[in-house]
Amino acid sequence: MVAQGVQESTALEPIDHRIIHALQLDGRASFNRIATVLGVSEQTVARRYRRMRADGIVRVVGMVDPRRVGQTAWTVRIQCRPGTATKLADALARRGDVAWVSLTAGGAEIICSVRSPTQEQRDELLLQRVPSTSAVLAISAHATLHQFLGMRADDWVGHGPLLTRAQARRLVPASPTAPRSDVHIEPTDRPLLDTLVRDGRASYATLAKATGWSEGRVARRLSALRVAGALYLDVDLAAQLLGFSAMAHLWLTVAPADLARVGATIATHPEVGGVSAVTGTANLWATVVCRDSDDLYRYVTTRIGAIEGVRELEISPTLRQVKYAGSILDGPRLADPTPLPFRS
Repeated sequence: MVAQGVQESTALEPIDHRIIHALQLDGRASFNRIATVLGVSEQTVARRYRRMRADGIVRVVGMVDPRRVGQTAWTVRIQCRPGTATKLADALARRGDVAWVSLTAGGAEIICSVRSPTQEQRDELLLQRVPSTSAVLAISAHATLHQFLGMRADDWVGHGPLLTRAQARRLVPASPTAPRSDVHIEPTDRPLLDTLVRDGRASYATLAKATGWSEGRVARRLSALRVAGALYLDVDLAAQLLGFSAMAHLWLTVAPADLARVGATIATHPEVGGVSAVTGTANLWATVVCRDSDDLYRYVTTRIGAIEGVRELEISPTLRQVKYAGSILDGPRLADPTPLPFRS
């Protein structure tokens, strides 16, 4: 069970949860557009979003999808000497190419996602920097073969009242259509991407100032990257402040013939924030967010246990979440990161 100090939660109203869901569907949807769908005033949406962001409950972050720029995402497990994992986890969290940093196994293991934009940067981290760290006892890296859920809109939606299907359809942006070979992130995109990882809802004026471009050029480039799928918007949520204190990584061993079916089934569970087919002994990896340890137990025994084809299951409970997609945790609250900048 995750134990980041005393349980702390923030009471949100149903409209707050629906605003969060709207952002999960389109992180840059205007306040006016969200307000129209929800049937409330634009001022109401703007005020509630800004309050939740200021309180460290929600942050929209712009992320580069490594798959769409010819790279592979890796899930890395690092076993550390007792008492040394926290310092290494904090250092990894400050890197712009490392996300979803968790302390597990009583604080002796780090699980994180590595999304380096170049092979050289990935190899420098996984083959040189981390293995040479004195705190590290062992490291295993698992390449993502297929992502059933995550790195897209509706990641974890178990947090509260959601939009209706009709409302959601009005907010979902067009799916990426450009082939991978046509997707190119240029060195000139770096200031744009560095700004978006800090605030995925940064205004065109802010982005123009950061890049030195006109607002029109910023809008066109941002649209092109999103339509191509090279850039996506993730929504970080402070799960503990929403009343969820049990997070865990699930490592499942599934018969190859059942892998697609089992992965697709798990992706429909509201407790799940992400699920991927990966290399390694366990061929399916999932992250789950539950209310408490009893809720986690019920989920594993009743939902996972009911899926035919699951041969083995390992549970890695999160002791402390250090970083989400782009937000470092300051206690239970989301904080603006100071990562190493994106490099193309």
